[in-house]
Amino acid sequence: MPDATPVKVTGTRPRILHLITDPRRSGAQNLAHDLHRELRRRGQASALRALAPHPDASDSRTTVLGPGRLHPRTLGALRAAARTADLVVAHGAATLPACALALAGTRTPFVYASIGDPRNWTAGPVRRLRTGALLHRAAAVTALSDGARDLLVEHFRLPAATVRTIPNARAADRYPPAQGQADRRAARQSLGLPPDGLLVAWLGPIAPAKRLDLALDALDRLPDVRLAVAGDGPQRTALERHPAAARAHFLGTLADPAPLYRAADAVLLSSDSEGVPGVLIEAALAGLPAVATDVGWVGSVVRDGVTGTLVAPGDPLALAEALAGVLAGDRAGLGAAARAHALAHCDLDVVADAWQRLFNEVCDRGGPRGRG
Repeated sequence: MPDATPVKVTGTRPRILHLITDPRRSGAQNLAHDLHRELRRRGQASALRALAPHPDASDSRTTVLGPGRLHPRTLGALRAAARTADLVVAHGAATLPACALALAGTRTPFVYASIGDPRNWTAGPVRRLRTGALLHRAAAVTALSDGARDLLVEHFRLPAATVRTIPNARAADRYPPAQGQADRRAARQSLGLPPDGLLVAWLGPIAPAKRLDLALDALDRLPDVRLAVAGDGPQRTALERHPAAARAHFLGTLADPAPLYRAADAVLLSSDSEGVPGVLIEAALAGLPAVATDVGWVGSVVRDGVTGTLVAPGDPLALAEALAGVLAGDRAGLGAAARAHALAHCDLDVVADAWQRLFNEVCDRGGPRGRG
């Protein structure tokens, strides 16, 4: 059932409708859920809807608008839902065309939250022109870093004033650091992990772009290290037969990853493509140093040599050497620096302030072309 908790609204703050692709808790959906919950905590009217169902979704509380992302019934339901909102926030690539189509001719503006690297999802001139036309329909576009913002402005000829940098965020109180070895051992026990020894966490869908194969190749070079893999996907069965899989623990998708962060000594990201991964923010808030491939805007979270180590993508030897260095070094110091950086830049409490300022600005100026 959808969340029907009444919301007390004060003043004239705009009513927000968050739109996500489907009810799964991953990627753009995570930020949408967290921001929706924080706005309601602050007393602002906020609702959340998903375009379409997904077979892997475990959240039955999110209202689904229709049978498919761009199905006529879905678009009609979105248009109707938008009548009760002052502003729609589109989280995720699939929500962009849905909002552009469903809200055309209405007086409800929408903001598109871009989380990835547009160079990866607009290959080819036709796709680039089509995406650019959709982005120009938005009242504002948000990017996760200044580099991503500059790229959006240049790549799609967007007016600079309509593109805002708002970092990815997580609620800090949901990812507390481990309080000593007893706490770390208890977290490992809760996950069925060995109580002692070095443990590295890897989280995400087990899909080609995430390159779990590289993480396992790196693990193969580190005989004293274990890897805890939180996630599932099409490559899992094949990778469970990897030579290093004897020291890898495949945990499946975790409803709450916080215990894994408390259990681990470091976090590893081996992707070929990313925006600003929420996993790295969560791990940083939990006080974990990171080893990550230097892709997208990962460097805005992992400060090389300060909170962890960045390496070039596609190089398992470099990953192994970086992991060995972090695990043998001052993990406590790196983790403390990671947490301090995340608290300053990626705490939901800070980031929600920026979102609320943007909501007010967009509604004050009336959206694109005088709101239709």
